[in-house]
Amino acid sequence: MRLTRRAALAGLGALAWPGTARAIEQTRFSVAVSARPITAFEPRSPERRRFGALQFRGGLVLSSNSPRFGGLSGLWRAGGDIVAVSDRGDWLTGKLVSERGRPVALEDVEMAAILGFSGRPLARSGLYDTESLCIADGVAYVGIERRHEIVRFDWAGQGMNARARPISLPLQAKRLPRNRGLEALGVMPAGPLKGALVAVAERSGEENEPTLGFILGDGSAGLFSVARHDGYDITDLAFLPSGDMLLLERWYQPMRGVGMRIRRIAGRDLKAGALLDGPYLVEADLGYEIDNMEGLSVHLEGGRTVLTLISDDNFSFLQRTVLLEFELA
Repeated sequence: MRLTRRAALAGLGALAWPGTARAIEQTRFSVAVSARPITAFEPRSPERRRFGALQFRGGLVLSSNSPRFGGLSGLWRAGGDIVAVSDRGDWLTGKLVSERGRPVALEDVEMAAILGFSGRPLARSGLYDTESLCIADGVAYVGIERRHEIVRFDWAGQGMNARARPISLPLQAKRLPRNRGLEALGVMPAGPLKGALVAVAERSGEENEPTLGFILGDGSAGLFSVARHDGYDITDLAFLPSGDMLLLERWYQPMRGVGMRIRRIAGRDLKAGALLDGPYLVEADLGYEIDNMEGLSVHLEGGRTVLTLISDDNFSFLQRTVLLEFELA
């Protein structure tokens, strides 16, 4: 994605760490993660597998003694390979192990600080609230909510050693509410917008007002809106191979708990100036095995379309890191 020199320099200034930009070796560390299987998405109906348009394959409740583990808000998956970002500015990678089509463990887990342009941890420059992630064509894109930034990394070439490079954003993105920013990122895989980066704000207006979305790419940049209903906020997006967009949504109320649902938006409707809406594939509340669901990834597995979701436990002992796996029926 091409940047103007002025935009690039402005972004680099925000991402740089004061002092010398000498090479700094990345420190990664292994994390032991325990996994408790979730065999029934709806515990009161343990034999039920079909939920809306999705077939439940299985899930895990993940835990670790490491204080850095948790807060997982962005997710990418290809086969068994998992990449996630925490909202304290860390990478997490691992291998999701499955048996008889169900996830049973998360192994070979490593974590490391996400690096800014200078090689210093991104979080030390105040850009710590890393809430969204997608990886396409070897490039990782990370959205930073409270500062309304998107940065890119040479994931294929450098992995967790890669340093952040800025992406120019329109003024409307910079004016998003402080804690309601860019929660959802994806790269369009097909159609006229193929290769464009798409971002959606958690909530850019008042209750149930549409939220802003952004198409970022040479020759295709523009703004659109996504309808919001029933107090749900947008927490992530992922594209189906056809170009249809899946939106992960969540509501939270202290006295009622939490809910989540997934909405499908036709790819042909995604264009500058559009107001997007679509049918819901699944909806769940605390009667189901969910928590604060914030990460969504889609990958193909033997001709099947698999959705993987993960929750952000906010580093709270009252919440859980829940990983769920569904198949698009």
